[in-house]
Amino acid sequence: MRIHFIYIFILFIFCHFNVKAQEQGKFHKNLQIKGKNKTPKKKIVTPQINQTKKNLNNNPTYQFDPKKEHSIVEEDTMMEDSGEPELVEIREEVLVDSVYLTAATYYAYWDTYNIDPYRKNPHEFKDTVKIRLYDEKHNWAFPIKRSYVTSPFGFRWYRIHPGTDLALNTGDSVKAAFDGIVRIVRWDGYGYGNYVLIRHDNGLETLYGHLSKQLVTAKQKVKAGDLIGWGGSTGHSSGPHLHFETRYQGDVFNPAYIYDFTNGGHLKDDDFTLTKEHFSYFGTAGSLQQSYMFRQAVYHRIRNGETLGHIARKYRSSINYICRINGISPRTLLRAGRSIRVR
Repeated sequence: MRIHFIYIFILFIFCHFNVKAQEQGKFHKNLQIKGKNKTPKKKIVTPQINQTKKNLNNNPTYQFDPKKEHSIVEEDTMMEDSGEPELVEIREEVLVDSVYLTAATYYAYWDTYNIDPYRKNPHEFKDTVKIRLYDEKHNWAFPIKRSYVTSPFGFRWYRIHPGTDLALNTGDSVKAAFDGIVRIVRWDGYGYGNYVLIRHDNGLETLYGHLSKQLVTAKQKVKAGDLIGWGGSTGHSSGPHLHFETRYQGDVFNPAYIYDFTNGGHLKDDDFTLTKEHFSYFGTAGSLQQSYMFRQAVYHRIRNGETLGHIARKYRSSINYICRINGISPRTLLRAGRSIRVR
């Protein structure tokens, strides 16, 4: 009996010091006591960052880290996903003799109110401008289905008729002549009625007057042949027709230089070279008044209480300009019911 007690005491001392040694890390491997019927536990391996692609795909416990890693070519990441889109200047450039020349700057003199914001004297036009009308990138279209001319470009009743009138029925489709951006969509009760003016990629501008309804908005991009309105007889018109104008930097020239109205309205050529001869109908170069006689004059009927400042703001003009074209001074008394020229 005493021998058994001594054996148990020695075993107790041995186990006690073994546990202390494990806690102090004196053994390289921990002592494991295995039971007779116990199964060993499975060892769980935590995936490491430097695991290979094969191990990551085969390991179901791997969690994807969604943090974006930047490319080595990204120099500045401070402005990433920030800011608002800005309106930028769009240019169409043409390669001429290894030099790119600007054919059209959409937002140069961009004005959604005035037909001619450029204010250039056609007698001072001395350039030779080659305008591309059609190529593999830019198409063209005739504005309406037929090309029957009711009133040509030229002098009519002792003044210039600055466009070509084309026969149509009210409600007929009117389409854009070339690719471009709509600059003006307005109403002119003294002349064009409902009209649309488009700035084209090739530098030209076209005007479509007397529409029954406009179907586009300013700054809208259009392609050649896109529907822009329905024909009608609004404004100063004696019957349904389309008043069609071609312009360069605000000055009109005969659309017949571009379109063959006697042959279904086809283009005469893929290119059009504009020279000072196309503005020769303005008369002698010494008469500035004759050179601008083609421009339509717009008048405003004065109401009670209106001042020159109020009228100038309404038409986006200036008091000095209105006084100059009417031959009055800023102190002139405005009488209700009378008309004053504003353009």
